[in-house]
Amino acid sequence: MPIVQITLVKGRPSDTVENCIRQVARTVADALEAPLETVRVVVNEVEPSRFAVGDTLKSDR
Repeated sequence: MPIVQITLVKGRPSDTVENCIRQVARTVADALEAPLETVRVVVNEVEPSRFAVGDTLKSDR
């Protein structure tokens, strides 16, 4: 059972994230020749103040 974890900074519309989940699941199923119903996709959304590139928080932008 493939499990894909995606971490995103909060702020994207729900329908955009849901579309991403569906596309990732289909792509993984196809690439691994696995049944779609066995693919798991988990999205973790983090606050911009809890995500940094180097020492610059996403909330600093």
